[in-house]
Amino acid sequence: MDSDRTCRVVRPGPTIVGKQALTYAPAISAETVGSTGLHMQLVTLPPGARARAHLHEAHETALHVLSGVAGTWYGERLEHHLWSRAGDFVYIPAGVPHLPYNASRTETCTAVIARTDPNEQESVVLRPELDALRPPEGDVMA
Repeated sequence: MDSDRTCRVVRPGPTIVGKQALTYAPAISAETVGSTGLHMQLVTLPPGARARAHLHEAHETALHVLSGVAGTWYGERLEHHLWSRAGDFVYIPAGVPHLPYNASRTETCTAVIARTDPNEQESVVLRPELDALRPPEGDVMA
C-alpha cells in the first residue's frame, strides 16, 4: 500500500496560540498526516476567554462541544448570537465573521474543531474593526 494512503492514529500535538488568540492542540492536518482537505484539532477556552473577531476564507468549520458553554457572535457586524453547550454541534459557513467566547467564569470550554482547510491558520482573517462591537465581558454566565 502507498505510504500516503495509510490510516493513522494521531494524538493532539503541543498546544499553540492561534491568530484568533485561542489555544489549540492540532491533530489532523497537512503537516501531521498529509491531509489535503481536512483539519481537526482541540480548542480550549479557559473561563472568560474570548477570541479575536475573525473569519475563515473559503473554508467551512464544524465544532463539537465536549465540555462547558460557549457563546458566539457572528455576522457581518457580529449582529447574531448563538449558545453552544456540551454535546452540541456548531456549523460556521465559510467567510462568516465570528467571535467565540467562554460563557463561564468558572468552567473551561473544550471543543473538537474540523475545518475544510488542512493548514488551519492559513485561511484565518482577523477582523479587528469588529472586536470593539462586543464588550469583553458581554453575556458571561455565572
